[in-house]
Amino acid sequence: MGAALRFKKETGKEVTELQEGSFSELCVYLYCCVASASSADKVPFEMSLMDFADALSPEDMTAWAKQMQGDNVGHGDAEKKS
Repeated sequence: MGAALRFKKETGKEVTELQEGSFSELCVYLYCCVASASSADKVPFEMSLMDFADALSPEDMTAWAKQMQGDNVGHGDAEKKS
């Protein structure tokens, strides 16, 4: 939930409003996910959003986006079968 709140703070949008194909919004969301995971694990994460974006490659973003889409495939099917 922290990542969603961070995304809202950074962009003024809800995560559910992510614009399909928006590289910049995906980058912000990934940053928020890493920041939240680090916080939850009590691991220092001191990169700014811009430093984080500078460290990412387009291939990294594409791989993460595909993984996120793969994680969401079929989740609705389980609810329909119940």
